[in-house]
Amino acid sequence: MSDQPILELKNIHSGYGSIKALRDVSLKVYPGEVVAIIGANGAGKSTTLMTICGIVSPEKGEVYYQGEPITKINPENLPPMGLCQVPEGRRIFPRLTVEENLILGAFYRDDQEGILKDIKHVYELFPVLGERSKQHGGTLSGGEQQMLAIGRALMTKPKVLLLDEPSLGLAPIIIHQIFDIIADINKNDGTTILLVEQNANLALKAATRGYVLETGEITLEDKADALLHNPEIRKAYLGE
Repeated sequence: MSDQPILELKNIHSGYGSIKALRDVSLKVYPGEVVAIIGANGAGKSTTLMTICGIVSPEKGEVYYQGEPITKINPENLPPMGLCQVPEGRRIFPRLTVEENLILGAFYRDDQEGILKDIKHVYELFPVLGERSKQHGGTLSGGEQQMLAIGRALMTKPKVLLLDEPSLGLAPIIIHQIFDIIADINKNDGTTILLVEQNANLALKAATRGYVLETGEITLEDKADALLHNPEIRKAYLGE
């Protein structure tokens, strides 16, 4: 693991008007890691990702990507830099086909041969998308739409992939398929992943390290396995 984080938040204060969603949040993600942020609804998990992506501007603090500050960078310029988010709720283009959604993920790229190669790679990761390549995105199941959202993000060739609640609203068998693919993307493609997930058990099993976010503040940081076996975490987030 590199000594330098690829993504870092330093003393972030962020929110929506008078609502202070994050207070003095600091975290680091190193190249090749899967880092999980766990916490209850309303803890500030999604706000953390939106602050990283510039959708929400921090009142104080700084976000660094590959050692450079990015809080002043236009959000649309981040995917070409290798930082891409799969938002909560998927947000695919329902009237476009699966393949058209994937092509839009590569909208800033001009390497046609590489784009076709990466579409093929997405179909290898998610065979069902290959089977439905000419089908409109809106006709897919929830799980298939989540696969498409991840596949579309992969078309940006991300160095860091931000995943916001990838298991939300999905059947257990589909959730495990999605998380198997997340592990594959990390291990075989070398993609660094920052994962926000309410299912703490699932998130920590998939992660290298984890942070616990409570009412806008980081209350605990540790290796994922240590958090998974922490009695307080098991009681608060794993139903024990």
